[in-house]
Amino acid sequence: MEKVVSLDIGGTNTRVALINENYEIEKVLIRPTVVGNTDLFLKNVKKTIEEALPTFEGVKCFAMGVPGRVRYDGYIYALPNVHIVNVPLAEYLTKTFSLPAYVINDAEAAALAESNIGPHKKEKSLYFVTISTGVGGAFTEKGVLKSSSYEVGHTMMSYHGETHEFEHMASGTGIVRLADMNGLHVGDAREFFELKKNGYELAERVYRDWIRLFADWFRMIEETFSPDVFALTGGVMKSQDIFFEDMKAAVPGIRLEACALGQEAGLLGGAVYGFQQK
Repeated sequence: MEKVVSLDIGGTNTRVALINENYEIEKVLIRPTVVGNTDLFLKNVKKTIEEALPTFEGVKCFAMGVPGRVRYDGYIYALPNVHIVNVPLAEYLTKTFSLPAYVINDAEAAALAESNIGPHKKEKSLYFVTISTGVGGAFTEKGVLKSSSYEVGHTMMSYHGETHEFEHMASGTGIVRLADMNGLHVGDAREFFELKKNGYELAERVYRDWIRLFADWFRMIEETFSPDVFALTGGVMKSQDIFFEDMKAAVPGIRLEACALGQEAGLLGGAVYGFQQK
């Protein structure tokens, strides 16, 4: 049975997993990520892999999703959460372990996981949306990545007669800005949704604007990609019990669902991408 070594690299931890063709995680190791120095970062990834896997029997390749902009050949332009730029991760792993290495953006990896392993795997097409510090997306068709929307959160939208980037009003940090535009000062998205839940009038007004902005954005994506389902994840979804039904009601005819794979989406999506390589 073929296997893939999948990596999930974040600003806090690096996870290395051995995953088989049935998408069963056979081994996993978590170690702190080294930040701020590219050479030390790469050496730490190597050390973590060697500690996790003393042998590479049956391993087809390395594959991973990372929180940054990635070139077609796996070269990473920047990892903002790791505070490094110009990271030749794929090349480094290939030279070090004599195995192919593939790198994609983490939203792309999660989209592949949801469309191949999760409850939406029978859908012909899926648009993955992450709502956290920013807003990102990726489109899959028949389980294959077709479009990665690095810039989708930067869509320009009108609000109160002014033009703003969508994620600057609608993401987790964007909600704070949107509230501030309306004279409501909150520390974070969670605080905002608690005010809405408790019936605070100004929060209710801002909340309705936020729902409308997302409805307009979903309709724009729908016109472009026509996915069978939108799968949503990210930090803001921790408050979905407050807003998700209203969000769904605002876009009749468009199917919105919460992602199902949680923290394993990155590792599993990396494995999917690895197995899809010829």
